[in-house]
Amino acid sequence: MHWLFLFIAIISEIIATSTLKASEGFTKLIPSVITVIGYGISFYFLSLAVKSIPIGITYALWSGIGIICITTIGYFFYKEPLNWPTIIGIAFILIGVVIVNLSNHTSH
Repeated sequence: MHWLFLFIAIISEIIATSTLKASEGFTKLIPSVITVIGYGISFYFLSLAVKSIPIGITYALWSGIGIICITTIGYFFYKEPLNWPTIIGIAFILIGVVIVNLSNHTSH
């Protein structure tokens, strides 16, 4: 169940961060409301996830997957540029998330 909580926290954070840009500095009502609610849901489920998953693992997965997804959303939906240093950095984040996740499974 704790992995489901982490999944919900990640999805909520991705939605909140995506609509943060659309809120245009909290001047647009609907995206602003979605952003605030999304972050609230994200932190609530993140707090449930850390009850069973080590906080370092939880945060690494939450932030790493969030960064990868937000960068992808920024590229496709907001037409933000991707350059090679960014792509390489994201690859390192992805590798780090995989290593952290694998080390968590082998340490039990």
